[in-house]
Amino acid sequence: MRPYAELRTLVAILTISAFAWVFLELADTVIDGETHAIDTALLLALRNPLDPSDPLGPGWIEELGRDITALGGVGVLTMLTLAVAGLLWLQGRHHTVWFLLVSVGGGLLVSTLAKYGFDRPRPDLVPHGSRVYTASFPSGHSMMAAVAYLTLAVILARSQRRRILKIYLLVVAASLTVAVGVSRVYLGVHWPSDVLAGWVAGAAWALLCWLVAQRLEASHAIEPEADENR
Repeated sequence: MRPYAELRTLVAILTISAFAWVFLELADTVIDGETHAIDTALLLALRNPLDPSDPLGPGWIEELGRDITALGGVGVLTMLTLAVAGLLWLQGRHHTVWFLLVSVGGGLLVSTLAKYGFDRPRPDLVPHGSRVYTASFPSGHSMMAAVAYLTLAVILARSQRRRILKIYLLVVAASLTVAVGVSRVYLGVHWPSDVLAGWVAGAAWALLCWLVAQRLEASHAIEPEADENR
């Protein structure tokens, strides 16, 4: 058994519980309309005060925002997940591939059901800088970025022996998740509370997948994590 395995599991369970509590509390305040004032203030803070239809910064910043927001889209995340799945398959980690596909696919299903369940309207204060087709809460891009990037990072980190590489993968995944969420507010297609809810829900799901992976490894249902070589 790895050092501090039980402690890591306990911390993960407590963190998932905390994320779930934050999501439910946030959903409750959104339903009651208590987040409207701060949502409005934060969204407009990213806009030209003289012309709210104009995002802050030069035109290339807005274009960059669209590029970043695409990183949380289903198309990009699907291609990336399949690419990583192919790499893992070639490495002989076949059971891990199936676990990855179920984890990311399950996250997408949860995100979709949550959107239909809450059915919150999109912001109407400013023109949308990106096409939208579904309800607003939680942010699907933010949640799926957290689900996919964090899960991919965790699974790829399992095959790395050096701790610095594991940390690097997790930092990159977290940075991409944050960037996607901020871009959704910047483009005016989500309230900040939508994004926060997406982040905590996605992170909770990714952490739950990590816990399941630990259990599956213990029962030899998926390939073992590489031993660290510090």
